Amino acid sequence: MNEPQPSQIDKRQVRLAFERSAASYDTVAVFQREVAKRMLERLELIRIKPETVLDVGCGTGQVARALLRRYRRSRVVALDVALAMVRKAAAGSRWSRKPLPVCGDAESLPLADESINLVFSNLALHWCNDLERVLHELRRVLAPNGLLLMTTLGLDTLKELRASWAQADHHVHVNRFFDMHEIGDAVLRAGFADPVIDMEMMCLTYADVAQLMRELKLLGAHNSTHGRPRGLTGKGRLHRLRQAYERFRTVDGVLPASFEVIHGLAWAGPGRQPRRNIASARREASIPIGSIQRPGRWAR
Repeated sequence: MNEPQPSQIDKRQVRLAFERSAASYDTVAVFQREVAKRMLERLELIRIKPETVLDVGCGTGQVARALLRRYRRSRVVALDVALAMVRKAAAGSRWSRKPLPVCGDAESLPLADESINLVFSNLALHWCNDLERVLHELRRVLAPNGLLLMTTLGLDTLKELRASWAQADHHVHVNRFFDMHEIGDAVLRAGFADPVIDMEMMCLTYADVAQLMRELKLLGAHNSTHGRPRGLTGKGRLHRLRQAYERFRTVDGVLPASFEVIHGLAWAGPGRQPRRNIASARREASIPIGSIQRPGRWAR
């Protein structure tokens, strides 16, 4: 087995980070909620009546519940790699209808072929290493004429933090993100039709670097690469980081953190998608949607 590259995502670390952050996530997920709001607004322009909706990277379930309210006759499957997030998504609503919880990885979806009519994924795909594999999986589970609506983060995300860490030491401190053109090409290769890929820059501001890093930790969105430093970050490196980041301070006295948000929309064609030759096992099981247990009934 090849050794992972320093810039590759450590999927075990991602799962653990989001398990720990499930309780605090909603207190700081302002950016994530704003992007989700803009995605949901796009659905207002699309005439679709999905029987089954899949929310990939559901987090605490706020989007899944919004999708249930929008599509009142639809089943909504809330999928996340972190079990604590899935449980919170299933339990976090007083409404009579709740999302169907599934704990799983977007790179190996535990769902049957052509079982989904709408895939909705907000800021989740950049936590995967193999973009091609993820998109083939999403295409596999989409029924003919189904819709994919997604957002992920582009290369300029956290560019200030990345540049500042580069002056503090030589470790990888910021996750790798995707190029917009790379995403567009991969969507076509996965067998999707009529893709629309666009980008917008968004910026959050902070009083200091410590506030930014604390918020990323509460979100579970901190460094999860294989090349991350394994020990505690020394005072010297933190001091160099703070000094380097000061050059980005604005005339208003705040520190910016940039986020390149890539929006993607594409349709599953009327026929079956091209098969991808994957040497390793793609998934352990394919679960028909109708067999998924309702929230509150968890296998031991």
